[in-house]
Amino acid sequence: MRSLLWASLLPLLGTAAAQSDNRDDLVSFVTLPDVQVVKFDVKYHHREAVAPGYWFVAPYGVITPEPETQRWQPCQVGPHIYDADGELVWTGSCLFDNLNVFDFKAADNIEDGSYHLSFIVQRTYSGNSNRGFGIVYNNAYEEEYKVEPPSYLSSFNMHEFNVLPGGKTALACSYQSENLPMGELGRPDESTYVQVGGFVELDLKTGDPVFEWDSRDHITMAESVKYNMFSSPEGKPGWDYIHVNAADKDAAGDYLLSARFTNTIYKISGQDGRILWRLGGSKSDFQQDFTFSKQHHVRFISSNDTHTVVSFLDNASDEVSQDERYSSALFIELDTTTMVAKAVRRYKRPDGGLTRLRGNVQDLKNGNVFVSWSETGYHSEFTADGELLMEARFSSERFNTYRAYKFPFVGLPAAPPAVVASVYGTRSNDLTTVFHVSWNGATDIGSWNFYARASKDGAPVLVGTANKTSFETMFIADGYLDWVTAEAVHKDGRVLRTSEVQRSIVPDDWKAVGFVEADPSADDPSKLYGSKSADSSSSSSSSSSSSSSADFISDSTSTTSGTGSSDTQREQKAIDAIFLAYDVIRGTARLLIAIIVLCAMGGIAAGVFWVLRRRRQQQQQQAYASIPSEEERPMAEVDERPRSPVSAHSV
Repeated sequence: MRSLLWASLLPLLGTAAAQSDNRDDLVSFVTLPDVQVVKFDVKYHHREAVAPGYWFVAPYGVITPEPETQRWQPCQVGPHIYDADGELVWTGSCLFDNLNVFDFKAADNIEDGSYHLSFIVQRTYSGNSNRGFGIVYNNAYEEEYKVEPPSYLSSFNMHEFNVLPGGKTALACSYQSENLPMGELGRPDESTYVQVGGFVELDLKTGDPVFEWDSRDHITMAESVKYNMFSSPEGKPGWDYIHVNAADKDAAGDYLLSARFTNTIYKISGQDGRILWRLGGSKSDFQQDFTFSKQHHVRFISSNDTHTVVSFLDNASDEVSQDERYSSALFIELDTTTMVAKAVRRYKRPDGGLTRLRGNVQDLKNGNVFVSWSETGYHSEFTADGELLMEARFSSERFNTYRAYKFPFVGLPAAPPAVVASVYGTRSNDLTTVFHVSWNGATDIGSWNFYARASKDGAPVLVGTANKTSFETMFIADGYLDWVTAEAVHKDGRVLRTSEVQRSIVPDDWKAVGFVEADPSADDPSKLYGSKSADSSSSSSSSSSSSSSADFISDSTSTTSGTGSSDTQREQKAIDAIFLAYDVIRGTARLLIAIIVLCAMGGIAAGVFWVLRRRRQQQQQQAYASIPSEEERPMAEVDERPRSPVSAHSV
């Protein structure tokens, strides 16, 4: 009965909690007490047309490393996976000591038949030896590769960690400070430090450079839109004159490079490093029917000897300037025989705004296009022909993500599920154990089985089952259950993993929380729920979808243990039926008693009310008897004042 009551109240409590949570921009979990996860606001326009997959985002508050005395609250930033409803699937926010993570995505081109993740971990605050690194995880969320920057680079650049097809190497952006003459700007007698931008292809196993390129002898200062002949020379680190922010490689071995501060995309030979062509900027090699500026995340879509298709985000603005009214995602076809470039697809930012910094474009395998507009985690999905399917953004305005991606992914964490159970109640016959369970990073859980034990090493007894509908699942069981576990069940019914045995949390002082009897003792779960163990129930328990222990007990009366004789089974059924009948009768009796008591109290109250009302009426009649009403006033009353011919009743 208590479970049924809880089941009826929980939707109301959940609605109230949801309404309250909507005012907050972070969500917390009982099973991950140190974590606060950024929420998403999601809007679907045509949900049936979106591509399958999860969102890969890495929220951050401030982009530069902070000293420890200024750091944000731990476990809010870092790599996160969300499902299509904006529900958390995995958080890695506690893994890297509050460092930001960039370019987080599923590395789906590592050819070993499994799923992988890749991302950049930011360098630490100045004075620390950590210069940042690129990471590749397997789908158990364990490190496979950790790639540090070459010794001549000050840090692992935050813009790019592009694992190339085959999974042997990855591209990263590079910056080096050098003192160069300003002769190309008409000032031959002066020099300035500049940040020479480029890229490096790294071996994932060794971290050794496979190919390196920088702008020193290839891109002049005159191509920059940020510096000119009137700009003052600088000391280290110098002018960021081209600002490299993306790199890619095609099947022929040539590279793409995006330089934000030249408004140009460069194709670079993988043989000798020369620039094969420029798209955009002041020295474009193509006749164009479009413009773009301050672009991000250039990628090869296809490439052959005569035609190349690339995608990128046309930011069309930066921190201080604006070249167009809105940002957009562009797909450009380049004919390298006629040197004509055409915009074959353009996807306008849905809210008509500008992405002044960051962002990316992803061509999905079903033909849809996924675009991250970066600020506040804003992203959207389109069909190939431009129909807007969905858009989402962080509930918080305090967080951004440098890029966001969408990929199919299967996660099976190496760590076990986490379960927390707490005991509540004020009387021995009214105790309840509330389970909370989650498995950080698991993608294919269909339901949870909940078990209790009389002791830490005792046999597990199944107390109920609940469907998984969000990151953390709650289950309410009758009784004081001391030792508990939870079992993750795959959507196809397979048992995936069981949590470690945990002891339920109970009040330190039972009296202080309103318990009116002597401190309670834990119940024997086999007496409350029968002797059904984990081994005998795992094959059938996953099919149950009830989250109520009372419902489960009803179902279990028709389930055999699979180990006893038919007589034993019938006896067990009879016993279960007796207990069920007893519970029903006891519940019904309690209800009848409550009704009788309420009726008696109602009758007494009605009688008292009638007596008091009658007495009051009598008192009122006595009080009002000497006060004549307007109709009772005597008509022959003598008035000593002079009277007019008009009747007194006409006044």
